[in-house]
Amino acid sequence: MHVLVIGAAGMVGVKLIARLCADGRLGTREITRLTRHDIVVAQPPPASSFAIETHASDLSQSGEAERLLAGRPDLIFHLAAIVSGEAEADFDKGYRINLDGTRLLFDAIRRMGGGYRPRLVFTSSIAVFGAPFPDQIGDEFFTTPLTSYGTQKAICELLLSDYSRRGFFDGVGLRFPTICVRPGKPNLAASGFFSGIIREPLAGQDAVLPVPDDVRHWHASPRAAVQFLTHAATLDTTGLGNRRNVTLPGISCTVGEQITALRKVAGEAAVRRIRREPNETIMKIVAGWPRNFSARRGVELGFRAEASFEEIIRVHIEDELGGRIAS
Repeated sequence: MHVLVIGAAGMVGVKLIARLCADGRLGTREITRLTRHDIVVAQPPPASSFAIETHASDLSQSGEAERLLAGRPDLIFHLAAIVSGEAEADFDKGYRINLDGTRLLFDAIRRMGGGYRPRLVFTSSIAVFGAPFPDQIGDEFFTTPLTSYGTQKAICELLLSDYSRRGFFDGVGLRFPTICVRPGKPNLAASGFFSGIIREPLAGQDAVLPVPDDVRHWHASPRAAVQFLTHAATLDTTGLGNRRNVTLPGISCTVGEQITALRKVAGEAAVRRIRREPNETIMKIVAGWPRNFSARRGVELGFRAEASFEEIIRVHIEDELGGRIAS
């Protein structure tokens, strides 16, 4: 099986490729070739039993999607996007990368012909939903995004459903929770503080909290994100019907509950490293985000996430800190 990962240099892409290289297979199918793609791919590939190719280019440029598809990959993970805060700050860039690049990819697959019909796993977002919200958002709730990023993802969801309905590819859209705790340096996502108030204190560094403690949100770990992707790659899509986009399970908790979990895991000294600095711009963006889901359909389809935010913190310590935290 030939696997193509678009957005391979991002945090989730790197972890996904590491998992694929370690396992050497997806379900019952052996991986024989993997292609990595991103705008820049600086990190060398991990050791693997199969060949790995690397391509660095802008997917939104004419001809780039066709070049990536020349090897007719059997499975495509489309993870590439600019994040919420950047898409809101730069309208043109957001639509070029998040929408135009995706449409060019989908259309390039359509034009391949010859019976080519790959499985395509697309990372969407809970940003496709917009307020006002019920206490718990069900699988039938409508998509009315309140950000450019959410709008771009919602349009791509519609395209994925239509191209799948027409038989051009076998698509699965995954509405990711906010992935927390993200390792590495902060990015431009408006949601970045959710990870920052855990990641930095655990590393012995100060963190800034720009929103009140009563802000509630929906989370899953990077480990869960990789499991979402690998499960979607092997899912029997007859169970999806024409509803190709799935809201994934996660944990609903407030910032205050995050901090309580941090205190339980790492003690009061870690909590004291959080510095409250209200930011009106971030608060305005966050106010339009969903807070809690039932995700019943995703669970029935076999997707799984953590059972508590404390578990998410412990996953971060195990996966990123070698089981140790700063004193």
